[in-house]
Amino acid sequence: MRMLIAVALAAALGSTSAQADPSGPITVMVGFAPGGPTDTLARIITERMRVSLGQPLIIENVPGATGTIAIGRVVRAAPDGRTLSMGNWTTHVGAPAIYPIAYDVLKDLEPVSLLPIAPLLITARKTFPPNNIRELIAWLKANPGQATAAIVGFGSSGHVSLIDFEQKTGTRFQFVPYRGGGPAMNDLVSGQVDVRPTEASTALPHLPSGKIKAYAVLAKTRWVAAPDIPTIDEAGVPGLHIALWHGLWAPKNTPQDVIAKLNRAVVETLADPLVRRRISDLGLEIPPREKLTPAALHAHHQAEIEKWWPLIRAAGITAQ
Repeated sequence: MRMLIAVALAAALGSTSAQADPSGPITVMVGFAPGGPTDTLARIITERMRVSLGQPLIIENVPGATGTIAIGRVVRAAPDGRTLSMGNWTTHVGAPAIYPIAYDVLKDLEPVSLLPIAPLLITARKTFPPNNIRELIAWLKANPGQATAAIVGFGSSGHVSLIDFEQKTGTRFQFVPYRGGGPAMNDLVSGQVDVRPTEASTALPHLPSGKIKAYAVLAKTRWVAAPDIPTIDEAGVPGLHIALWHGLWAPKNTPQDVIAKLNRAVVETLADPLVRRRISDLGLEIPPREKLTPAALHAHHQAEIEKWWPLIRAAGITAQ
């Protein structure tokens, strides 16, 4: 009998160990089409994380409903660390405020780590008449609802930033939703849309050549990658500060030792000089080490929801 109990106990411990240290591929759900800024960042980070983890990481692009479909698949996945959600402000703050989701984005995910942050810029096609924010406001007031604005889904950071802009300036845009940042930027460069509130990484390649124009960065300080672009405060609309921060989450109830292992892999990845250079080349900012804990991501996520959900709901933004 004692032998049977010992065997059963060993089997149970072996099962727990397997759950706490999963082997095999890890699937990282990204709620946007390939080629966009979040997809690009995910591929840079997962490529290096596999070295730390000794396991392959596979990106699965699940666009639709502004990333909430991808998050839902992670929420329903087994809590073993083998299915993760890599998202951003849009997928984990904006979209959950407007889509009829069947999960709580704060309670049904386990935070792993905050990831690089992309400043947001207000940009325009190179032939659009206004050349700065004050001229843009004047043009919009003279032509209400005529300027087309490319956004990556309703409730996205870009969409919400322009809603805030409209409220602060008494102007109005005609919003054009896209399934990813890549297609939206392509249409801005080709002149198919007038304005795009965009992530730094998608704007940076087109600024030196003048294929697009940048009006302002939506931050308190200037963007290190393009310091000649004024802040939105300097440009004439003070207080419109929003950034496209990224994060990594696992399903609720994922064992804490698995979360810790994943977090260590992220920390090691973001400390790698080659990774840091690639991220810097995209114009993204890496958070300081103390901001890379699971608790820090949860606190930041909660604060962003408390800040932006009232504005989103007061504006009546709905899924379309």
